[in-house]
Amino acid sequence: MAKASTTRRPPVRRRPGATVKAPSAAPARAGVAGWIGASRPRTLPLAVAPVALGTGAVWGQRLDGDYRLALVALAVALLLQIGVNFANDYSDGVRGTDRYRVGPARLTASGAASPRAVLTAAIVCFALAAVAGLVIVVLTQHWWLLIVGALALAAAWFYTGGKRPYGYAGFGEIAVFLFFGVAATAGTSYVIAGTVTAESWFCALAIGCIASAVLVVNNLRDIEQDEAAGKRTLSVRIGARGSRILFGVLMAVPFLVVGYLTLFYPLAPLVFLVLLLAVPAVLITATAKTPRELILALSLTGIEALVYGLGLAAALSF
Repeated sequence: MAKASTTRRPPVRRRPGATVKAPSAAPARAGVAGWIGASRPRTLPLAVAPVALGTGAVWGQRLDGDYRLALVALAVALLLQIGVNFANDYSDGVRGTDRYRVGPARLTASGAASPRAVLTAAIVCFALAAVAGLVIVVLTQHWWLLIVGALALAAAWFYTGGKRPYGYAGFGEIAVFLFFGVAATAGTSYVIAGTVTAESWFCALAIGCIASAVLVVNNLRDIEQDEAAGKRTLSVRIGARGSRILFGVLMAVPFLVVGYLTLFYPLAPLVFLVLLLAVPAVLITATAKTPRELILALSLTGIEALVYGLGLAAALSF
């Protein structure tokens, strides 16, 4: 009987001191906490603050209107913000951009959720925002607001979605200023009272600058990674030094607005207490050497947006 032949594998040669990596385990699937984290709760003050300011701007003038619509406007703003966060997670994940980021892991890039599930979450949020917006249009009979709503949805998706996302070309800060500053603040005043007061415009300028500052410091943190991924954000275009200067300017404008409003509203000076958040954020951003420091500045700026919005809205109302 013939002897069965055996095949010997050549020995594996390893460098001295080299270690053998064990096969990487599949990523754990995201639970409720993971999905909540992916909605990026720290960004939600950027949706709450402009609605509060738009409401306070008309309430302070004692204008007639349906102030219950402020709650519907808040739903629109929150759903759009969460939707754009999920859409950003999906788009950056499938493009491979998030492989370079240094912040918290995203659902799509980490494999904690399938791209389809994340995309579905974004679409559901956008759909609910559209329904809430339609409620406002039907109740106010301002049918031209449908155009504004369509533009807001398009801006939310094409920030990082589509073949030519404008967020990858350095226009993200402009869109944030327009939609989470001007449109959200002035729009809230308009749907409540059918008019936009001077205070509404000033508040839109202020909160739009803070919202843009949040994006600037976020992109400053990821400037090297975004450049490596081919993502030409505004921070990549103007560099770290330019981004730090721009952040400081954007953070200063809201307090110039408060300074002007103190001439007419006796409680407005109290809003200067928000400088206790703004000044550290600016100093940290100006001197930061590590991403961790910029994450702290980002958190402080998000808290500032909420406190500034609620505080100035109260000052205008009473």
